[in-house]
Amino acid sequence: MPLMRAILVLACLTLGGVYAVLAMRGPMGIPALQNKWQQIRARQQENADLRRDIELRRDHIQRLQKNVSQQELEIRKQLKMLRPGETTFILPEASKPEAAGN
Repeated sequence: MPLMRAILVLACLTLGGVYAVLAMRGPMGIPALQNKWQQIRARQQENADLRRDIELRRDHIQRLQKNVSQQELEIRKQLKMLRPGETTFILPEASKPEAAGN
């Protein structure tokens, strides 16, 4: 009887181990977990980039609030306005060379 019980326990442990290995290798196992970790790292990097961008914009706004001449330059730049007597030169964009073999 104790031998039968030991065999039964061993069989249950073996089946449990096989099930665990198959479950971990399946679509909801380790590959899915690695994919989730990769997505989390990508979102964390995106959030860090957005925070950096927000901080740069906040600094720019603070500089504009403190400096009237910089405000004027920014407004003129965005509205494409000139002072009397100023001249703007608009240069054509450089054309890209065509790829060889076309």
